[in-house]
Amino acid sequence: MRMPQRLALITAAVACLPGVFATEVPPGTQLHPVQEIVRGNGTEPATLDPNKAEGRPESSLALEMFEGLVSPDINGNVVPGVAEKWESLEGGRAWRFTLRSNARWSDGSPVTAHDFEYAFKRMVDPKTASQYAWYLGKASNVKNGTAIVEGKLPPSELGVKALDDRHLLITLEQPVAYLVATLAHGSLMPVPRKVIEKYGDRWTEPGKMVSNGAYKLAERVVNERIVMVRNPMYWNNAKTVIDKVTFVPIVNQSAEYQRYRANGLDMTADGGVPPEQLKQIRREIPNELVTWPQLGTYFYAFNFRKKPFDDVRVRKALSLALQREVIAEKLVGTGETPAYSLTPPNAAGYVPVVHEWQRWTQAQRENEARRLLAEAGFTKTRPLRFELLYNTNENHKKIALAAAWMWRRIGPVEVVLVNQEWKSFLDSRARGEFEVCRYSWVADYNEPSTMLDLFHSKHGSNDSKYNNPRYDAIMEQAKVTPDASDRARLYQDAERILAQDFPLANVYHYSVRRLIKPWVKGYGRDPEGRILTRDLYILAH
Repeated sequence: MRMPQRLALITAAVACLPGVFATEVPPGTQLHPVQEIVRGNGTEPATLDPNKAEGRPESSLALEMFEGLVSPDINGNVVPGVAEKWESLEGGRAWRFTLRSNARWSDGSPVTAHDFEYAFKRMVDPKTASQYAWYLGKASNVKNGTAIVEGKLPPSELGVKALDDRHLLITLEQPVAYLVATLAHGSLMPVPRKVIEKYGDRWTEPGKMVSNGAYKLAERVVNERIVMVRNPMYWNNAKTVIDKVTFVPIVNQSAEYQRYRANGLDMTADGGVPPEQLKQIRREIPNELVTWPQLGTYFYAFNFRKKPFDDVRVRKALSLALQREVIAEKLVGTGETPAYSLTPPNAAGYVPVVHEWQRWTQAQRENEARRLLAEAGFTKTRPLRFELLYNTNENHKKIALAAAWMWRRIGPVEVVLVNQEWKSFLDSRARGEFEVCRYSWVADYNEPSTMLDLFHSKHGSNDSKYNNPRYDAIMEQAKVTPDASDRARLYQDAERILAQDFPLANVYHYSVRRLIKPWVKGYGRDPEGRILTRDLYILAH
């Protein structure tokens, strides 16, 4: 399958690429005199420091206030950001980025290549404790990235160097066909060294934070609101329309929905559509329900460090018992599809695999699950007992309750549901303090490796601690394979291994699902689900 050109470029010089970038208001459009918007954020972010961003609540805010070398347009295509052009050198082993001469921080000082060098080396530095420290080494293949994270080399040895104020050189271990696409990630934003050195961890507070994106931080009230206003120093500020955006962290989807219906929100967070209200939504405000396929998968991860989840029979039994169609189509029901593989079928360059057990009826899967549990030694007098960890959210709770019921159907299984607030949940998962854990992974870039690398033994977010040398070798080979069809075959092999080892139980592939007021315009269909405020405008209403 042919890789789209934007991911397949290896050696060609790249100038400014075409794309819908920032707001494009059609001629004759009547705009509202007050260009302000209130958006849901799902939960309180764990941090506003882009180098420490881990989940969607953090990275989406980072992309509002900061801009990297490249940036996504409204449909997810990678377009120039701070870098106005780039070119590959040495057959794709090095890339030189030329920065815009008019890129500025919100305090008016220039954004330079030195800012990017500092940010990238700061992210991989173990002292920073970034949950995405692995990314430059594993996803982008930057020279010495993995060795630095493992403590074998100092951060100064990272293959990122400012040649002067406007030119950044990135050196790779080996060529990566999709290198440029990986650089749009929210953790790879430049950060202001002088401000960080002056304030330390307090640099992200209002009045102290300096950013380089379309918006700058104006106010933050924890668990209540994060307010941003236009950054007049942003190089593309002339194309920005929204003057003020307020993000509201509302964990409870029903509460968010009620606030939306009362016109307290112009847009819910991604996923902010309570399933129990779907009938009402489709009856009363059908044009405000916005959905499209998303590059992401909802699944349960098994902790290999906890018995009996080191036994593949237990993991397979629990996976087979899940009624994916019921969960995707009945419990969620906004365009989600049952997931039998980790990689969503719409990922660029992926040819879906159909596994043998996928063809079975649900009754056949459950019979095999019962047999496997019995073979593993679980009986009425020795039931399988475990905790299922999920972060606080009514939808996650509903799915967890359904999964527990499905697991009890196959035999002596007792499930204790444990929910934690977002930050505590992330900490527990990272420390391995779980037996079975709700997990989701939304693509960092549009290529199958962003999903499949998650179960590489050295991936920083492989909280299951799954380790299969053959799987690792396949993923390492795929990274340096230039031919898209050859990579597609390797990705299929990787999926087959996951379907034999069952380090996870896939549940469903995501759809982007939001409620958006009819006067909010300017968004596209980004497969990663991003809607950036810089692209939006408010119609007169």
